[in-house]
Amino acid sequence: MRNRDNERGGVKPAPAGAQAPRGRSPRESAKAARESIDGPVRRCILSGEHDARPHLIRLALAPDGRVLPDVRAKAPGRGGWIGVTRAELETAIAKGRLKGALARAFKTGEFVISDDLPALITTALERNALDRLGLESRSGMLLTGSDKIATAARSGQLHALYHASDASDDGCRKLAQAWRVGSGREGSDLKGLALPATRPILSLALGRENVVHIGLTDRNAAKRVSEALDRWLHFIGPDPVATPCETASQGASASDITGDRTAVTVHEDFE
Repeated sequence: MRNRDNERGGVKPAPAGAQAPRGRSPRESAKAARESIDGPVRRCILSGEHDARPHLIRLALAPDGRVLPDVRAKAPGRGGWIGVTRAELETAIAKGRLKGALARAFKTGEFVISDDLPALITTALERNALDRLGLESRSGMLLTGSDKIATAARSGQLHALYHASDASDDGCRKLAQAWRVGSGREGSDLKGLALPATRPILSLALGRENVVHIGLTDRNAAKRVSEALDRWLHFIGPDPVATPCETASQGASASDITGDRTAVTVHEDFE
């Protein structure tokens, strides 16, 4: 599981292979790591690592015995939490590791893991992320349009910057420069994130016309959007594709990411 706190500008993870500090056992180190996480903590049933609940994906048992994604963690009954990528999940399904882990989480082996579970999760996470952008748009915390975003950026009011996957490189670059100037970080690599969604998809999600760039002017709104996007992008995994705009996570560099967004129908309790 990746260290999301580092991606948000938090504490840097220890180098690969680093040992626990002298005098501290692995169990004590794991406990200290859990205590450093804000909010409720859950354990990934596949990796065994702990993370904040909003960073993980809950799997729940539907009345018909199917295992379905419950990304809003509202479905009743027992659930199992995962924090792995789609590729890692597909491997776990193929090797039977997910079935065993869920049997322990559900306290029963009477369930069905469908072949399209990874696609269901991908779609649910995408829908959740786009819904979050739509909510912030309706609450007035979100800007669209290059001129409005550039003005907010230069005045230091911008907290997050996103682009459609088909946004022009020139448009992304100009807004990134305005953001760096307004935040006093000229010369840094601060820039926006190109989302794995085209203009029509973002326009539909926000209920606006021709959405190419998105800016968030409220810190809390930016955090909410970041968490929703983080789960989606982490799950679909790093799969670089050619896009016109350079990409970076909020305030730091990152690779562009894409994934299967096959349309599926999922009961609302499991979205």
